[in-house]
Amino acid sequence: MEFTFETAYDQKAVTAMVRALRKTQRKKRSRRSHIFGWIVIALGTLLSVSDFINSRVDAGTVITLLTVLLLLAVFVWEDSINAYIARKRTLPGLMHTSAVFTADSYRTATEMGNTEWFYPNILSVVELPAYFVFLFSKNHAQVYAKAGMTGGSAEEFCAFIAEKTGKEVLHIK
Repeated sequence: MEFTFETAYDQKAVTAMVRALRKTQRKKRSRRSHIFGWIVIALGTLLSVSDFINSRVDAGTVITLLTVLLLLAVFVWEDSINAYIARKRTLPGLMHTSAVFTADSYRTATEMGNTEWFYPNILSVVELPAYFVFLFSKNHAQVYAKAGMTGGSAEEFCAFIAEKTGKEVLHIK
């Protein structure tokens, strides 16, 4: 069986890739950062509310509130912000990929060239509602759009890739 994918590495695709990395390979570090961030938000909010109640609003109070709001915004758009940064660091010519999955390996083609990849090198496979993400390390991944898939269904591809990698496909919403 042969599957093919056409994927554009746009903001949506890279955000899905970053989300998969954060929820799997970077899970422990992400949890620690979130705990620290929520503690800072709670303390900042308490200090600011106390200043407002005691009518001691000054520049420090305003800066504290702005910091709390900034942290909240980062938590809400964390994956999008990281995806934006990742896209800015991506080499030109790598923003669109075509991939062909065969029995022994898969080949990707970009404007920069062709690469052959072998299934045992995949650390884990994640399925999101619109994408499949292959994770290679904490910082390296590939994303494939289900909308650009031909050669079978998403369920058939899950079974195929699980068999080839020897790893269970993780499902993330």
